[in-house]
Amino acid sequence: MRLTTLLLAALCATAPAADPAFWKQEWPETDFSKTSVQSWVEIMSGGPPKDGIPALSDAAFIEATVETRIEGPEPVITVALPGTRPRAYPVRYLTWHEIVNDTVGGVPVAVTFCPLCNSALVFDRRARGRVLEFGVSGKLRHSDMVMYDRQTHSWWQQALGEAIVGELTGTRLSQLPSWMESWDQFRARHPDGLVMDEPGWNRAYGRNPYRNYDSASRPFLYSGEPPPHGIPALMRVVRVGDRAWPMDRLARESRIAEAGLVIDWQPGQASALDTERIGAGRDVGSVRVRNAAGADMAHDVLFAFAFHAFWPDGQWMLGR
Repeated sequence: MRLTTLLLAALCATAPAADPAFWKQEWPETDFSKTSVQSWVEIMSGGPPKDGIPALSDAAFIEATVETRIEGPEPVITVALPGTRPRAYPVRYLTWHEIVNDTVGGVPVAVTFCPLCNSALVFDRRARGRVLEFGVSGKLRHSDMVMYDRQTHSWWQQALGEAIVGELTGTRLSQLPSWMESWDQFRARHPDGLVMDEPGWNRAYGRNPYRNYDSASRPFLYSGEPPPHGIPALMRVVRVGDRAWPMDRLARESRIAEAGLVIDWQPGQASALDTERIGAGRDVGSVRVRNAAGADMAHDVLFAFAFHAFWPDGQWMLGR
């Protein structure tokens, strides 16, 4: 589907007012009396209904050495928890499913990807003494995916890992270290690793339904302020906490050591939001974030507009 068609379809889907009374028909088990959202107008339909984008909870894995369908430059989300075999979650699958509920080394995790913000985050699914299973609500806030948990039907902001509507409002998930890199880079670093197998859904895996999105002039379903300092809204930035490093600076310098972090950039990863075939996307590079002791740090590589929307007082690390 071309981006223009996608935009028109979703714009039509936002016709119902941002009103919990309307949403209760679809979400009878969600407690709308509890919320941290200042204005319901911030939450919109992204087009698909609840579970219209099917999250996965039964992903299978195969040896990285036998996988032949994934092109070398394609992005994967790498999860390498201590004492476990590294796992690659290909973005070619997450583009169509957005959430994978998994368990790695006994840790229940949610591997998430919001294409509209380029936000790839991995969370520990344990909260308030229970293990949650997440689905895709079909709602967006500041163009970012709103997840929901199947236990309490609370709504969660993917970019924040925080419940924003429902019983668990204010609860935050623990983000786990992970990173996006190319399939080639994963295989070279982890020849003994595992890769998520192709799901059994009828989807055009390997195709990008958001063609040319990350070179568009404006974000999808976003009416907030543009980023400051003249930074393009759809430039990728590396976020750690409330700090953001623009990707063009990282590409120039290759390594940045500041704020107690070492951030490395290397070429070789294709954009998942450029050409129709993900593996043919332009090279946007891969980022690894570590602390001074060399330990991997939880971070995100998201679009600049999304950082500004969720961290309006955040610090821009411009290096000037």
